[in-house]
Amino acid sequence: MRDLNKLALRLRKAARVRLFLDYDGTLAGFAETPDKIIPDPGLADLLSRFVDHTRFRVAVISGRRLSHIEKLLPIPGLLLAGTYGIELRTPAGDRINRLELAAVRPTLEQIKPLWENLVSNGKGFYLEDKGWSLAIHARFAQDDDAQTLLESARTLAGDMIDPRVYHLRDGHKFLEVAPILANKGQAVRYIQKHYPWPGAELVFVGDDDKDEDAFAVINDLGGTSIVVATPPRSTAATHRLESPPAVRAWLTGLLADTEV
Repeated sequence: MRDLNKLALRLRKAARVRLFLDYDGTLAGFAETPDKIIPDPGLADLLSRFVDHTRFRVAVISGRRLSHIEKLLPIPGLLLAGTYGIELRTPAGDRINRLELAAVRPTLEQIKPLWENLVSNGKGFYLEDKGWSLAIHARFAQDDDAQTLLESARTLAGDMIDPRVYHLRDGHKFLEVAPILANKGQAVRYIQKHYPWPGAELVFVGDDDKDEDAFAVINDLGGTSIVVATPPRSTAATHRLESPPAVRAWLTGLLADTEV
């Protein structure tokens, strides 16, 4: 892993810096359930300072629904991307859906009652309906129970989805069926194409396997990728921060001596 202090010094001298940030596990700790919305005024204030700064632009790309991210970060001028970049709110406040909900929802409606039945028979599981995707969270389930249920859920959904349209994404005690377009790496490329900022240094900060897609793209674009992880883990990221508080402290440092 490379030196974050040297990186911060370089970014503080850069004419333009575009920050791509994950939310849960990166800017904030994990909520008890993914539908729990607890705004953090301190975080909102920090990101507002970046929005007001002429040298920075910020995009928050989350697996959460856009409506949740808007409530967590009610900041005008911030680019927000929900469901891994399928739904966006531009800095001007325009809303963009990169995929028609009607194109994917019928299959999800077939899978949902089957997954609901699985979850209802287990303990420590939570089914999240994001509109464009369905996710089973098993963070509070016993390891063996989680493995068994998620394998059953994978088999059920795998028999029902068109692999040209959907994919199944695993994580730690997690399974999600989502459109292939639900991909943070593709979201970064979309933002770079449709909202270009020539000459900007690119930085992506994220914590889990869904962020690895974005790390690869940022690296390919010549930017900087930062994983949030304790302890260190295998990753495509070039730098590491240990926790959300460490991320906030590092971001605060980027603003030092550069406020307008």
